[in-house]
Amino acid sequence: MATGRWRGTLGFAIGFLPALAGAGELDRVQQQRFTTQNFRLESGVVLPELTLAYETYGTLAPDGRNAVLVTHGFTSSHHMAGKYAPTDARAGSWDGLIGPGKAIDTDRLFVVSSNMLGSSYGSTGPASRNPATGKPYGPDFPDFTLTDMVTAQKAMLDNLGVKHLVAVAGPSYGGYQAFQWAVTFPTFMNGVVVAVSAPKSTAPMSALTDLKARLATDPNWNGGWYHERGGVPTVMTQMRIETLKRYGIEDQLKDKFPDPAAREAEIQRQATIWVNEFDANSMVALRRASLVYDAEKDFSKIRAKLLYVLCTTDKLFPPSIAPAVMAKLKAAGVDARFVELKSPLGHSASGLDAEKWAPDLKAFMAQVAQPAS
Repeated sequence: MATGRWRGTLGFAIGFLPALAGAGELDRVQQQRFTTQNFRLESGVVLPELTLAYETYGTLAPDGRNAVLVTHGFTSSHHMAGKYAPTDARAGSWDGLIGPGKAIDTDRLFVVSSNMLGSSYGSTGPASRNPATGKPYGPDFPDFTLTDMVTAQKAMLDNLGVKHLVAVAGPSYGGYQAFQWAVTFPTFMNGVVVAVSAPKSTAPMSALTDLKARLATDPNWNGGWYHERGGVPTVMTQMRIETLKRYGIEDQLKDKFPDPAAREAEIQRQATIWVNEFDANSMVALRRASLVYDAEKDFSKIRAKLLYVLCTTDKLFPPSIAPAVMAKLKAAGVDARFVELKSPLGHSASGLDAEKWAPDLKAFMAQVAQPAS
């Protein structure tokens, strides 16, 4: 699981602690957890207990209306800004955008960076203990949707005392969540920021079958019941290396590791770290949820202003999809703006090349921070 420091176990025990009040740089971020009981999914299934991991940066205003929710990608974590300790080698994935004086300014805003239902970084998911068996849910974890994800996050924000959001922002799968927020709770935020993402799934339904078939090539798979066999590290490592390369990691590392063998070793090292953190059944559950995701059909519900950002070299969500998305937003009456992020860093560019679109984000945040008329 993710490294870091947990503060408390229940949301009500920690909700009103300003994690970084009076701090300069975000160099002592603490992971936190919100837990609620008997959470009903859209399917009607009730989870006896649901936990969401999250981090906060900045201080919540007395009126509870200066908050920003940040959501994250498919297989990444909610560590989006700052460091757990000043000596940490790397900061959170959107650290160039979130912090004192930055585009999402924690001197003025209370930022909640939330993990998602089904993920492997401290939230309830397939690796969690099933109270009925005392063992991990594994493939028995109930199906859930993007709506379930954002509804869980809404419960967490309510518990924190957040009354209204300045914005919801996120890249990739986090962009899915941001779009879903816009249509599920349309009056709860002023703005929505979606980066390297889309308003509906474009993957074929066979993507889930294909994923399971790939995982099954690991001798430990056992139909998803692999926890007592040591996991499925062989196939997960292979898949992670492929994903990192698809996200553009070779371009990201070429200056630091000009030697191809050294570069490949670094990619292997990063993949191994991830494999030790991420549960294969989480990949299956999150993929399943993404395949039925479609916020586009509900564009007419959106009331927030929207900033849509795509990267020129992203192979997953290329800028060529922008005209159709923007046309549908316009037809639905949504106040939306598109920004093309020119970067060689592909799907990871929103964080790694943050400075290239930070001015656009800062201007947008200033616009949506104004009181609604």
